[in-house]
Amino acid sequence: MVSERGLDVLRVIVQDYVASREPVGSKSIVERHSFGVSAATIRNDMALLEEEELIVAPHTSSGRVPTDKGYRLFVDQLADLRPLTGAQRHAIEAFLDQSIDLDDVMARTVRLLSQLTNQVALVQYPSLARSRVRHIELVPLSSTRVMTVFITDSGRVEQRMLDVAAPLDEAFVSELRTRLNATLVGLGLAEAATMLVTLPEQFVPQQQPIVRLVVSSLIEQVAANRQDKLVMAGTANLVRTEDDFAGSIYPVLEAIEEQVTLLRLFSEMAVDQHGVPLNHGVSVSIGRENAEFGLGETSVLTSGYGASGGSLARLGVLGPIRMDYSNNMAAVRAVARYLTRLLGEE
Repeated sequence: MVSERGLDVLRVIVQDYVASREPVGSKSIVERHSFGVSAATIRNDMALLEEEELIVAPHTSSGRVPTDKGYRLFVDQLADLRPLTGAQRHAIEAFLDQSIDLDDVMARTVRLLSQLTNQVALVQYPSLARSRVRHIELVPLSSTRVMTVFITDSGRVEQRMLDVAAPLDEAFVSELRTRLNATLVGLGLAEAATMLVTLPEQFVPQQQPIVRLVVSSLIEQVAANRQDKLVMAGTANLVRTEDDFAGSIYPVLEAIEEQVTLLRLFSEMAVDQHGVPLNHGVSVSIGRENAEFGLGETSVLTSGYGASGGSLARLGVLGPIRMDYSNNMAAVRAVARYLTRLLGEE
């Protein structure tokens, strides 16, 4: 059983090691922190922490570093989320408010989160399981070219260019646009795909080839919207912390290239897998907890966000186990909350 002072010692060991990357000894703890006890007493506390496998001595060093179990206890019980400064909050709002569409929002979000945390930032597009069709637009670009625009209630926009054999009649394009919206708006994506298949039958035979071409494009756009998608930024941050990884960093780089793997990890982190409450709305998976994903030397912090239409998704950061959890958790939570407000207004 770890005493209250022992927990405080663990807290400063984690904080000092994260800051310096140097093993932490009892003498430095006494010199840097106001415990009001001798170095011998701190050594006893550290011995108990070592017995509990919360800290370990690397090689022959007299200092100690946290173990995965130590980081887990720190995150679950000891981490204090430092609120973002007013300047940081303003930067989030100013940067994301300049977004022009959902793709731009996602790209800006990962860039911002990467800069705030100095980690790899990951943002999942809004889940489209509950998304519905908001609008279909057909935009004639020439007599034989038309652009199809597919918009969901989550703000997702898909555009395709189509070339047709026969000249397009404006009245026909207008009628097709009207029927598409009358048929599809408000439907879920799976139902919309089913309804599109029968649409050509509503037109006279000479119009059906063009309708089939448009329908085929829209079905592809529906399929694209139903797929999970992840955006990433800040991979260079991993390289800058390469010394925190044993051996080569390349297995980690290869693992994060696999979107399916990361999306599965995100999905598992959507519920707390440790039987304790989420840390201020942030889920944290540390070290060996990520081993089955090829990320056993990393920690992953995620939080959920919502968009209009009830769409749900996650964003977060990935980096070495030795990271500033308090700052990173605060940044992830703040960006997730602002993203929810931003997308919920659309």
